[in-house]
Amino acid sequence: MEGNAIMNPSVVLRLSQRASAMEPSPTLAMDAKAKAMRRQGIDVISFSVGEPDFDTPAHIRAAAAAAMEQGFTRYTPAGGIPELKEAIQEKLAQANGLEYGPDQIVVSVGGKHALYNAFQVLLDPGDEVVIPAPYWVSYAEQVRLADGIPVIVPTTEETGFKLTPEQLREHLTPRTRALVLNSPSNPTGAVYSRAELAALLDVVLSHPQCLIIADEIYEPFVYDGHEHVSIASLSPEAKARTLVINGVSKTYAMTGWRIGYAAGPKELIQAMTDLQSQSTSNPTSISQWAAVAALRGSQEPVKEMVAAFLKRRDVMLAGLRSLPGVTCQQAGGAFYLFPRVDALFGKRYGDTLIRNSADLAMLLLNEAHVALVPGSAFGYEGYIRLSYAAGDNQIRAGLERLRAFCEQVA
Repeated sequence: MEGNAIMNPSVVLRLSQRASAMEPSPTLAMDAKAKAMRRQGIDVISFSVGEPDFDTPAHIRAAAAAAMEQGFTRYTPAGGIPELKEAIQEKLAQANGLEYGPDQIVVSVGGKHALYNAFQVLLDPGDEVVIPAPYWVSYAEQVRLADGIPVIVPTTEETGFKLTPEQLREHLTPRTRALVLNSPSNPTGAVYSRAELAALLDVVLSHPQCLIIADEIYEPFVYDGHEHVSIASLSPEAKARTLVINGVSKTYAMTGWRIGYAAGPKELIQAMTDLQSQSTSNPTSISQWAAVAALRGSQEPVKEMVAAFLKRRDVMLAGLRSLPGVTCQQAGGAFYLFPRVDALFGKRYGDTLIRNSADLAMLLLNEAHVALVPGSAFGYEGYIRLSYAAGDNQIRAGLERLRAFCEQVA
């Protein structure tokens, strides 16, 4: 009967312009390719993803287990439980000299989520965000997703890949809503000194509409006498103009637990909390209690991890510097190296021409079975990024594969 016929009209699925223009995270994409190859039985050494290879410390895991046993498995306030906000307040006061009230802190689903929320509530179409390059892969994409315009300012090896006051002054306009500062830096490991931050702050303060978004997720990972300084701590004016982004993922080897936080002006934090209440709701309840234990518990595991990363950095740095066609600056922080490899461009590996860093990265993955990320993903061609948050044996074996590869490039 025609009236009862089941109709199956074809569905026309149309994605938004925003979704169609969106790029996936290059670091996660490379990591996914490496893991797929491993599932096929291929021995891939990965230097691609910024993830400590250490286990989450035992006292943090125990706190999560206790939270489950005690029934802390229900919804929490969207912006985080009071106990975690208090632990974050204590950390910021003791480690950074920053005093915040609980209404100036929001707990998010990782530091990346805090950044995303910040751009969403700060930017209107056409607003600009100054981002020094090389930059973490998601900054520019998150700005675009908020209909903003990323203003990319290339730094140089001569300045240690750090933004200068002159560059900043040149790129600030009446449409500038924020400057993104990442120290210690991903991908270069650059660490801004107190004096360098003060000089940048002077420029920002002359532009009342400009906020500083300080991504401090790699805070404890500093070496060679460098110190981490939060730009918000330089003055009351600096604090009023700064949104501090941090989290537990890197510091406590808790990448999968997904807990980050932001501290800043009350109105901004409230807007980020409201957005979160309409999107993710609260971060995972169990992970929040684990983060309380991380911040208030022993910090010895952090010190041990920093010491191990320093040794690994030195091994990888020496290995990279010994490769033909490769030069590399010494990183003062984080757990990445950003070697220059453009001397290999225009040459061939077998029959394949190496035109750029993306070509090189794919060749290294497919031929040498070493996963890393091309510099183009960080807005900076001619370089590649390697994470030394990997085991000692993996680093040494990976360097041997890189050497064998480079010796066959001609």
